[in-house]
Amino acid sequence: MKLFTDIAVLAFVAVCHGTSLDLHPLSDEYIASINEKATTWKAGKNFEVDDWERVKKIAAGVLPRKAALRFVTQNNPHDESEEVPESFDARENWPRCDSLKQIRDQSSCGSCWAFGAVEAMSDRICIHSDQSNQVYVSAEDLNSCCFGLFACGLGCDGGYVAEPWDYWRTDGIVTGGAYNSSQGCKDYSLEPCEHHVEVGSRPQCSSLNFDTPECVRSCYESSLDYTESLTFGQQVSTFTNEKQMQLEILKNGPIEAAFTVYNDFLSYKSGVYQATAQDESVGGHAIKVLGWGVEEGTKYWLIANSWNTDWGDNGYFKFLRGVDHCGIESETAASLPA
Repeated sequence: MKLFTDIAVLAFVAVCHGTSLDLHPLSDEYIASINEKATTWKAGKNFEVDDWERVKKIAAGVLPRKAALRFVTQNNPHDESEEVPESFDARENWPRCDSLKQIRDQSSCGSCWAFGAVEAMSDRICIHSDQSNQVYVSAEDLNSCCFGLFACGLGCDGGYVAEPWDYWRTDGIVTGGAYNSSQGCKDYSLEPCEHHVEVGSRPQCSSLNFDTPECVRSCYESSLDYTESLTFGQQVSTFTNEKQMQLEILKNGPIEAAFTVYNDFLSYKSGVYQATAQDESVGGHAIKVLGWGVEEGTKYWLIANSWNTDWGDNGYFKFLRGVDHCGIESETAASLPA
């Protein structure tokens, strides 16, 4: 009887913690195993198995924290006795800000840290101009020019979350939008590619080069001046709990955050994401948090990703809120535009 019991226990542990480890993280079998365990969300095919190395790169663009953030002037600046609504969506609250509705594409470059920052910066410039200044801050300029382990990071090989906001304050970041968008001084130069399952008009990722672009202190758009195109931010704030994040978004607009990516996240399609097994980490990923809500009793953050609109729920996803799931409430940053 004891032998039977031991076997049953081992089988249970394998089902809960280990069987999916024998499956490729992008395979149909692994996706099926996710859906057997997930109770608040659905998984589906976003990437092909052959894309694994590129997918790991775009999902692991946040480097480990290297030191204390001495430039941060405010940590948790809000009075937590203030009330917040049960749900909030920045797109609805500031409907005239076009950047709030844009999903960008970092291509096959680990520059999520730059995208999470400039997306929120763009939104905040519009929000704090009474929704009149429709500016896109350049991921290209930030990714290539704030380079180094003692700066923002290593470009396409990953970066930090708070440092870009301090760089915005000290050096400024020029305008610029998506690839070939003509949205400012320096549009993103890395071409969107077909790293998703759906076959479309974009080239295959394997055919393109995704090294960090060279830092050029001039506009790609010849009619614009680099210095005149610079945008600036103010002192950096960080937020380390749910209420602080909510109050900041409610008052000032979207913020940047980072979380640990586990294999199952890559196949997210809908619902409120919760890791089904925190057994294998891909790395850290940065995103833009633009709101929150409750779905069938589960609290969530509303988040914009930077993997184009054919990933997840039209480029967006919902993420378990209030319990620092995968560290989502531990590493955040934002500032006001200057």
